[in-house]
Amino acid sequence: MTQTVQGSMGPKVHRGRSAALAVVLVVTAIVALGLSARAVDQAATKTDMVTAPRFEVDPMWPKPLPNNWVIGQAIGLTVDARDHVWMVHRVDSLTANEVGQQQNPPTAACCKNAPPVLEFDADGNLLRSWGGPGQGYEWPNSNHGLFVDHKGIVWMGGNVGTDRQILKFTQDGKFVAQFGKAGQELSSNDMQNFGRPAKIFVDAKENEAYIADGYGNKRVVVIDGDTGAFKRYWGAYGNKPDDKDPGLLAGGYNPDAPLIKQFRSPVHCADLSLDGLVYVCDRPNDRLQVFTRDGKFVKEKVIAPKTLGDGSVWDVAFSKDPQQKYMYLADGKNERIYVMLRDTLEVLTSFGDGGRQPGQFFAVHSIATDSKGNIYTSETYEGRRLQKFVYKGIGQVPREQGVVWPKK
Repeated sequence: MTQTVQGSMGPKVHRGRSAALAVVLVVTAIVALGLSARAVDQAATKTDMVTAPRFEVDPMWPKPLPNNWVIGQAIGLTVDARDHVWMVHRVDSLTANEVGQQQNPPTAACCKNAPPVLEFDADGNLLRSWGGPGQGYEWPNSNHGLFVDHKGIVWMGGNVGTDRQILKFTQDGKFVAQFGKAGQELSSNDMQNFGRPAKIFVDAKENEAYIADGYGNKRVVVIDGDTGAFKRYWGAYGNKPDDKDPGLLAGGYNPDAPLIKQFRSPVHCADLSLDGLVYVCDRPNDRLQVFTRDGKFVKEKVIAPKTLGDGSVWDVAFSKDPQQKYMYLADGKNERIYVMLRDTLEVLTSFGDGGRQPGQFFAVHSIATDSKGNIYTSETYEGRRLQKFVYKGIGQVPREQGVVWPKK
């Protein structure tokens, strides 16, 4: 019951009504502030949204391997003309604790290493497996890089110790050719041997192989796809490679110093777009450089420039539209995939995060796309797996997406 008190100034409202009014005013102010804050948040969220390709991880891909097989560091990945996914892994990276079944005597009922080269269909079924030392060729000390060319030939490199060679096999694992010879002296100006080559990309139009050369040498090499004859090569900015460049000899990458005029090791990818541009991963320098087929420098992009150690620019792949409007860049140090506009090299968005669960990464190493626009990745070090990210069309996504988990 509300009471009033008469006085010279007329009736006054009891304290109860005054307090209630004060509460209403406070609540109104809070609501107003909340709506205002929400509007600001929505505006910020809207601003941070971009139009880009959308992906969701497929946590069921690939299917379990047969024979109690496990894979080691997965350091080569490619998709062939049938949308079959090929990978190569390092058998020697598996520890005795991981492959107890093949110890002498066996220490466990599981597991044993899979053969180095594995082929999967788009559904994740294992189709073929082979690889290892054999007659007539020098198997790499450490497998690195894999490519299936327009003739169905499987190319492979090696990136440790005395590896100076590129190998070619049929899809059944029959030896075809070896270019370069193991154990030769390292030189970024050698015209017969490679220097621990990292990755191969074969241009079907000209039948030329682009070699990211590599972990010892610091250059891109272009060879004839049939004979292996060296046709041309170049270093950073199209310069002649110089293994004794003062910038290289001064020490490792320094994000506060000017960019040096040579590639550092490893030169980790050299991939050709449909319009004839070569995208080169200068991994420890945190930069992607773009060239013409003949090695003329076009432009560059520095990615996550504070990244030390392994660097940020590991591998690239292109979208499957005729213009290859988008490019996907794997960053194995910061554990993400950048989605970029290929013509401007603008980073639109990124997805992924560090971790062991599907959609997360530990040292995402290689990246490839199939004809439907799906992305495949491999992981090295302790990551040791393949993942598939299903293309979901073009739409609005945050600039930093994190784990792209399937939506219900």
